Amino acid sequence: MGKRRGGRELLRSLSKRQKKHLREFGEEHPFYDKVSGRPEATQICELSETSDKSSGESDSETEVEQVSVYHKLLATLKTSPESESEEEEDESESEEAGESETEVGSEGSQELGEADGGAEDKNDAPAQEEATDTGEQTVGQEQADGPDTSCDPSHGVIEEFTDVKHESEFSLETNFMEEESGDCNADKRDSNSSQAFSEDPFKQHMNKELEEKEVEKMSTLPKTSSQSKWPRLGQLTFSSTLEKDKTLKADKEVDVKQLYLHKPLETTWPKVNKQFLSSVNKPSDPSFTPLQRELFFIMNTYRDLFYPERNALTNGEEIRHAYCLHALNHVLKANAQVLSNNAKRRDQKPGTDNDDYRDQGLTRPKVLMIVPFRECALRIVHIFISLLEVNDKRKIDVSNKKRFKGEFGSDPEEKPPNLKRPEDYEAVFAGNIDDHFRIGVAILQKSMRLYAPFYSSDIIIASPLGMRTIIGAEGEKKRDFDFLSSIEILIIDQADIYLMQNWEHVLHLMKHINLLPLDSHGVDFSRVRMLNLNNWSKYYRQTLLFSALQDPQINSVFNKHCFNYVGQVAVRNVPLSGSISHVVVQLPHVFRRLEAENLTSVIDTRFQFFVEKVLPEYRDAIMSHTLIYVPSYFDYVRLRNYFKKEDLNFTHICEYTKKAAVCRARRSFLKGEKHFLLFTERFHFYKRYTIKGIRNLIFYELPTYSHFYSEICNMMKATDNGVDATWTCTVLYSKYDAQKLAAVVGIDRTAQMLQSKKNVHLFVTGENE
Repeated sequence: MGKRRGGRELLRSLSKRQKKHLREFGEEHPFYDKVSGRPEATQICELSETSDKSSGESDSETEVEQVSVYHKLLATLKTSPESESEEEEDESESEEAGESETEVGSEGSQELGEADGGAEDKNDAPAQEEATDTGEQTVGQEQADGPDTSCDPSHGVIEEFTDVKHESEFSLETNFMEEESGDCNADKRDSNSSQAFSEDPFKQHMNKELEEKEVEKMSTLPKTSSQSKWPRLGQLTFSSTLEKDKTLKADKEVDVKQLYLHKPLETTWPKVNKQFLSSVNKPSDPSFTPLQRELFFIMNTYRDLFYPERNALTNGEEIRHAYCLHALNHVLKANAQVLSNNAKRRDQKPGTDNDDYRDQGLTRPKVLMIVPFRECALRIVHIFISLLEVNDKRKIDVSNKKRFKGEFGSDPEEKPPNLKRPEDYEAVFAGNIDDHFRIGVAILQKSMRLYAPFYSSDIIIASPLGMRTIIGAEGEKKRDFDFLSSIEILIIDQADIYLMQNWEHVLHLMKHINLLPLDSHGVDFSRVRMLNLNNWSKYYRQTLLFSALQDPQINSVFNKHCFNYVGQVAVRNVPLSGSISHVVVQLPHVFRRLEAENLTSVIDTRFQFFVEKVLPEYRDAIMSHTLIYVPSYFDYVRLRNYFKKEDLNFTHICEYTKKAAVCRARRSFLKGEKHFLLFTERFHFYKRYTIKGIRNLIFYELPTYSHFYSEICNMMKATDNGVDATWTCTVLYSKYDAQKLAAVVGIDRTAQMLQSKKNVHLFVTGENE
């Protein structure tokens, strides 16, 4: 009470001008200071090692500072709005930096506690305390410890920690090649042999220096293409701007030693890939399946590759192992080159500069792998570990492995029992199907670091949504994409699934890859390759694109966002027989062609054609139980609004419909209470429910997956009542649906249907056309 009363009395003694100055600046004007004639003694204090603790801790231990009179006066005054805003800014900055200052208050510490979560791995707990306020904190691993909250939008971009202990172990700049590993000798052998230097695909690709004329050609001139047929892949299209009329021929036999694989991959690959090999394989080629041999042969030439025949049931794991081998081989060679040059620079005389040591990009990440689900990332990391472990005695050290299994693994008991789904559905949606994740992987000699910060990672494994949330949008404060500046290999696996998720995320990623970084991030520019300094990284990037189907949107990414100077290879096999041959019910199929002036007007033309010519034929009561299959969600919303406006008797099911509403819609449609059922393709993709009661079927647009056509048609056999003759199927198509049409009816019929402008009637009997 005495202190407060003394402060008030001192406040009353001040004039209005002094009070105003005190509110604005937090102190009294120097003019009114009482200066003592006696000089003050200077005291020198030694700071302890724990001086960087928070002010709350220091105040609680020892009260060295005395509270000044001005601060006592300031405590009795009402804080001005300007000072409040400044304090709020300071609090937000301290929260973002992860500091635990007492000025942040209880709210800031609570937010930090929620973001960090509970400590799951004791080894990671000290690393969490070493958080810094650098710009690199906005990317990389999502959390230091605790459960994953990346799917929670309230958390935003989660701060990453800097693990000082592991940072030194996995730093490329401070490590050297281990003599005992044998890799150093291999590197010296390669450097001494000009033949090995010229034939190694990695060095041949990365060490080629493009000229400005060649870059200008790739930017302006069209690509020239040529055709070739391979035994397993089939029809290939080679396209390039610089290398004209140059095609590859498939090697019938491949020796592992001729592939220039980095140690220990020569030894581990045959063991890891043994599960896919059969007795049919030739003794001279015991390491690859026929598909893997041809795919890896193209990958090893560093050409872009588009393979649209990936199947989760048959060849999905074969392909995954092949591109994991290629990615790991690239990273090990690149890191070995850096470590070897570190030793050379250490031994050279001081003051000598040499451009021969340019072996890095502007940022460390070299490989970006885009996969749809966490289960895919889990399998990739397991393949990496298997490829790096030579034998049971020489196991590699994997940090954060326990946490990785907990966040990316799955519990078999979570799967509902007695669910009957097609085999391809079970293969695609196996394991943990969370689609919001990103993780950095650092590999250095005999160790692997999971959850590495992105700027300390060699490989980044992420989903499109995980990359979208960290790249951000223009105008957002917390966004970063500098770590994508020096990506040398981009792998997009199962690209067809992204059409069912959000294709905009993929396009957003492609627009932000291989751009010049906004910050240096501590790079040694004397070690950066000239191709990166010239902003030519995109011309050296290899893109590997795998999909289950050919789609115009996927083709557009491969054609418009891939600029590899070596060229591109695309598999272009045409379907001889379409999925219509798998329809088991006797059903007349009517394909009605609509005419559109251009691609942009197809959407409106299709809607008008459906409303004016197709829908009136199905309004009659005799045409009840009509299911309308709509691939696009935007078309679905447009039709739903039109049906409501016209007051039609209908129900609707989409991917956002709740389970109870889905049950009501299916029941009312089966009983005939609802005339129409609007049904989206994404709902069918994610649920695969059997819709009973279908008598009339309308494909508003051809399905993205060709086998969905036969699946929807075969749902009619689940109807107990009804006459077969009353079943109908109508399909709307245009000339811009050539690829989808060929996948449904076959290439021969597609050519006839596109030439003729008349409606086509097909009748399928059983399983034959």
